[in-house]
Amino acid sequence: MKRKTRGRMKRSAAAGLAVMLMFSAAACGGKEESVNNLIKNEKKDKKVVNLFGPMEKSNPNAKNIARSAFDLTIAMAEEELGLTVEYRTYTADDHQDMTYDEVGVNRVRNNMDDLYLLNPDTIQVLGSEGNLLDLSGLDCVENLREVVKTANMVDGKLVAIPQEVVAHGLFVNKTMFDEYKLELPETPEDLLECCRVFQENGIETPIGANRWWLENFVFAQAYADLYNGGDTEAEIEALNKGERKYSDYMRPAFEFLQKLIDLGYVDAEKAYVSEAIDGEGPDFLSQKTPIVMAYWGAANSETAYGAPDFELQVIGFPSHLGPMPVVSMTGYGIGTNAENMEDAKKVLNVILSDEALQIYSEHNKVISPSKNVEVDCINALKPLNQKIQENKYVLGSNAGMKMEQWGNTCLIVRNLLGGATVDECMAEFDRLQEESLK
Repeated sequence: MKRKTRGRMKRSAAAGLAVMLMFSAAACGGKEESVNNLIKNEKKDKKVVNLFGPMEKSNPNAKNIARSAFDLTIAMAEEELGLTVEYRTYTADDHQDMTYDEVGVNRVRNNMDDLYLLNPDTIQVLGSEGNLLDLSGLDCVENLREVVKTANMVDGKLVAIPQEVVAHGLFVNKTMFDEYKLELPETPEDLLECCRVFQENGIETPIGANRWWLENFVFAQAYADLYNGGDTEAEIEALNKGERKYSDYMRPAFEFLQKLIDLGYVDAEKAYVSEAIDGEGPDFLSQKTPIVMAYWGAANSETAYGAPDFELQVIGFPSHLGPMPVVSMTGYGIGTNAENMEDAKKVLNVILSDEALQIYSEHNKVISPSKNVEVDCINALKPLNQKIQENKYVLGSNAGMKMEQWGNTCLIVRNLLGGATVDECMAEFDRLQEESLK
């Protein structure tokens, strides 16, 4: 009998299962040995692939479209391959807990699972260590967009592949903007003016923020020209050789972020300890703050911002070139020492096939990593989607840069939130760049 364990993901559930097994063993008395033999035989006969990934904890009873879309593709793999994919997960309760990334890195290094859903910084770290399998030989790779390959190539190896291209944008309550006769912001100056008007009308903190996503403001301004102007490859090569400094790109963006903090448009203390969506989400949904930042899928999921009581619009982050989406790549990787490696590769080939990605993208209404799959998005996402279709965006993660971007920038932004000066933040970029050159 095939038993699916999807949804059994909290540590409390695991503890409860252990207690139940203890009581079952005690009740069986002399039959304990035969029960154990049955369990061993079942495990031996059942083909299993273990997958480690995150799960949103907000409003757990709400419909999660993204989760449902993923489940559909996993069901395809289970049926086609005659195996079971068992989910394992971790979600930090607060800022004092280990992060999902820290737990994920530890699990990969210790070969605790087969498949892993990883964030960009951990993909680069684990790929550089040789802990992730080269996936370039999978059938599904032929259909990938070039930007997907670029973002997840480490030392010439494709170490992770996503089910969606993750685009981050500014989520705005257009109803509130209309109320105060404000145009949606396109440049940093526009955003400052909107925040001024909101604050003068009693909205204490116009921008709701958390400890994860403020780096999107930074990337949009720092790299707008790099990805939408000059010779991108030449500029990245100069950075990799130390001929140019990351801090030269980052300084204006950090100065702008500091200005938002100084003017009270961002609450640095609250952002420093807030989890994504859980921290700023309630104020945004109750219309106490008109602006937050999140990823594309959050606009489709009721566990995030998929069912607001106002008109939602998702736009790019302000830059001197106009609204700028920030694109990063989470991705599924396989441990180089995975116990069920061959089956894990087969699972990826199924869930990343054009057929599965069409189902995933239609349900989740996201940008597909396959160049063969296009889907209409919801109205709220059309402004962001238009920019991406015009190839106007910046990469928040690029494995071609020797200095890892997403995680390092996030941590340095957190230093700013904690009271570090812009100069101190730039010194940290310089230090990290020097380390990468070694």
